[in-house]
Amino acid sequence: MAKRPINYTSRDFQTIKNDLENYAKRYYPTTFKDFSEASFGSMMLDMVAYVGDQLSFYADFQANESFLDSAIRFENIVRLSETLGYKHTGAARSTGLVAFYMLIPVAASSRAPDTDYLPILQAGTTLTGDSNAVFTLIEDVDFSDPANEITVARTNTTTGNPTFFAVRAFGQVVSGQQFSEQITVGNYQRFLRLRLENSNITEVISVKDSQGNEYFEVEHLSQDIVLSQVPNNDSSTRSTVPYNIRTKPVPRRFVTEYDTSGNTFIQFGYGSSENLTSNLIADPADVVLDVNSKPYVTDQTFDPTNLIKTDKFGVVPTNTTLTIDYTANTSATSNAAVGSITTVVTPQFKFKDRSILSETVIATMVAGIEVDNEEPILGDTAELTGDEVRARAFGTYASQNRAVTREDYISLAYRMPPKFGKIKRVNVIRDEESLKRNLNLYILAESNSGNFAAPNTVLKENLKTWLEQYKMVNDTVDILSGNIINIGIRYKIIAELDQNKFDILENCTQKLQDEYLNVKLNLGEPVYLSEIYKLLNQVPGVIDTTEVELFNLTGGSYSNYTYDIRSHMSNDGRYLVIPPDAAAEVLLPGTDIVGVIA
Repeated sequence: MAKRPINYTSRDFQTIKNDLENYAKRYYPTTFKDFSEASFGSMMLDMVAYVGDQLSFYADFQANESFLDSAIRFENIVRLSETLGYKHTGAARSTGLVAFYMLIPVAASSRAPDTDYLPILQAGTTLTGDSNAVFTLIEDVDFSDPANEITVARTNTTTGNPTFFAVRAFGQVVSGQQFSEQITVGNYQRFLRLRLENSNITEVISVKDSQGNEYFEVEHLSQDIVLSQVPNNDSSTRSTVPYNIRTKPVPRRFVTEYDTSGNTFIQFGYGSSENLTSNLIADPADVVLDVNSKPYVTDQTFDPTNLIKTDKFGVVPTNTTLTIDYTANTSATSNAAVGSITTVVTPQFKFKDRSILSETVIATMVAGIEVDNEEPILGDTAELTGDEVRARAFGTYASQNRAVTREDYISLAYRMPPKFGKIKRVNVIRDEESLKRNLNLYILAESNSGNFAAPNTVLKENLKTWLEQYKMVNDTVDILSGNIINIGIRYKIIAELDQNKFDILENCTQKLQDEYLNVKLNLGEPVYLSEIYKLLNQVPGVIDTTEVELFNLTGGSYSNYTYDIRSHMSNDGRYLVIPPDAAAEVLLPGTDIVGVIA
């Protein structure tokens, strides 16, 4: 019997059904002749074509999900990105400075503050405010610092002499609260992986076992040395260099992993405590194949990893209880607007000699402590989109942990650990007026509402420090605030006569918000009017879009950056040119998008 031809190009329901029907008519002309829509044979053809269409779709879908540039599902994009060296970050951590105000009694022998009552507000003190988000102080605040501002706060109503002074001191805070979790582990297990209980974890602070051994976080398990900070005891240089950096070998180590569901995992290597006392260099005579043409191995426990001079990617904990300290955000909103942090929840004070002080006075001081943030506490709290992860993965692979090109600097800026703050948008511009290779990095942060915001001082300093370890020796980098161009959109459409005009206008605004404004524009990215025309014409009930106009908004809740829209339109009027140090944004879509039906 001759081979019957099969058409492998038919992929959709209708073409599969037609091919099946033609096949039956050609090779089974007398078996079945009724191909009407109501017949049993037509139903069977529909069922088979339906299954074929489903299989064809999922085969194509799985093939596309296997490649980073065509993947759609966010989970697959993250997994594929990790193969390029990209590391998915955990919850965003907002950073910033706050000002503390504390009452200090007057000294008995003078009208100056009593220095014995000047305390140190210790790191770990928690704060909160209007958003109910918790913030933690990450550095000691010394109220005896001569740089602090001191003013008279209370006076004697009779004599007019001061009784209390107010001292203002600044400290750096981060979003989140510290938690402690204990996990019991049993027998030895290679590459032990543990899931932490809380979600929205920003940083794993420490991991210790019940025997007192500490495990250190590393970028990858093959990294056996970390940099540690040691307090600088040299009084002449302590003000400029508070810590000295030292290298520290870490046989006990772990890596932190974050999945797309908000879970956090810590993973260890596969070494044991015996590896620390044994000879790490294997004797080749014990593990290599015999060279005298004998078909066996000299050691039945032969393992190629025995030839590697390593501690097997770190010691894995066994038969112990791990105490894991970490910080996690307590609220979905980890940013804080100016003046929104108002309460010191758990003040932790340390005095020079508390035994000689009055506890009544101390109680008055503790009760009267105030806090205020004179600048916003910012970080990028929005979940990354698939396109953003894909772009950062390609940038990570290209940068190779060094900053040479413009793209390298952008990639490394986005890769800064969340505990130092997160950047919403960044752009790099070469300073043409500089005689050196000076680069200007313009960055934007994110506000409480998810809109662009100017970065605070702490975020800039952290980014500069982070880039220092990767940049070229002859590069100088300036971290600058990007400009925000707030724009509005006016459009005019022709709608079908039998449609509700108010519903059409609402649907048009929602269409622009969902499919055009859902992802923030990059610094220097143009605003395409052609895309707005296209989306508006897709709204049901819209016959045509006759006009789209952009206008600039300033003052009030908008930025103060004035931009001449008309003079910066392209020659063909298809897009608005945006400077490389600025980003366009529709701040309030409900009011900034205005539609009219002609």
